[in-house]
Amino acid sequence: MSPTLSKKILAWYDNSKRDLPWRVSKKSPKKLYYRVLSEFMLQQTQVKTVIPYFKKFTKKYKSLESLAKINENQILKLWEGLGYYRRARNLLASVKLLVKKYDSKFPKNFEEVKKLPGVGDYTANALLGFIHNQPTLAVDGNVKRVFARYLNKKETKIDFKKLISFNRKSLFITNRNSDFVEALMEFGALICKPKDPKCSHCCLKTSCKYLKSSKKIKTKNEKKVKTINYDIFCYINKKRQIALTKKNEVSFLKNFYLPPIKKMRNNSNQNNWKFLKNYKNSISNLKLNINLYYKFSNKIPQSYYWHSINSNKEFMPSFTRKIFNQVSTLF
Repeated sequence: MSPTLSKKILAWYDNSKRDLPWRVSKKSPKKLYYRVLSEFMLQQTQVKTVIPYFKKFTKKYKSLESLAKINENQILKLWEGLGYYRRARNLLASVKLLVKKYDSKFPKNFEEVKKLPGVGDYTANALLGFIHNQPTLAVDGNVKRVFARYLNKKETKIDFKKLISFNRKSLFITNRNSDFVEALMEFGALICKPKDPKCSHCCLKTSCKYLKSSKKIKTKNEKKVKTINYDIFCYINKKRQIALTKKNEVSFLKNFYLPPIKKMRNNSNQNNWKFLKNYKNSISNLKLNINLYYKFSNKIPQSYYWHSINSNKEFMPSFTRKIFNQVSTLF
């Protein structure tokens, strides 16, 4: 692979990169904190969604050390609405480990980095590149697509580890390894997009085999959206309280207190329950079709507890908040 690929992408990046709040100078004392925080937030979440949460976190907690002092409830409350709440728990555990075990420094060894909670190959490579300027590539969907199109090969036919290892010297030709890691991801997100790539604006168009070929490969499709139908049953009382439980048929919100939720069944029994509303919700690649039922009652099963519908002090997933908003119209 020609060294000109790296030079051209870096030149494009210098002129076209987005102004993102976690992109600070290499010598900035905030670099480690900002990069660790942003990488956890960006897992399975779009940049535009992450930015306001990143700003909220860094305004409240100015450093890695200050974030390490908070508890799980505090970080979950601040994370509320961003989804994939395991990331928040892993972030807090990793930050505490970095402060306590590594004296607020970031390890330089790949296997050592992977011992941090919630850090896999991709995140480890990204952080080693961003923080230590190591010649590593975080191979996400954007990077795979750029290489696949450049070579005009299906992603499934490319061994990306071998490709990067074999071409390491030609890819990492400057001391700007961290910039190249980010430039390649940025290029895939803004130019070499999954649909309608901006080939006419591409800095690689003179050497891109995809553009030159009459038989263009198809890039990997995005995950198909799956629709799931749920019935939600809300016990409520005159005190504006709703009954919550952990016993539910919802895999994506395990270990959270919710009103009882069941997958819709044709023969399901809603006797004694009043229909409130049908509404839609989306979580990642899931589309949820929800029928909401309610019942005024002073008695609830043993595994349930009463929670104030108006309470905003405790952490609550946005999925649950939306249920509260619907039920509050009854009062």
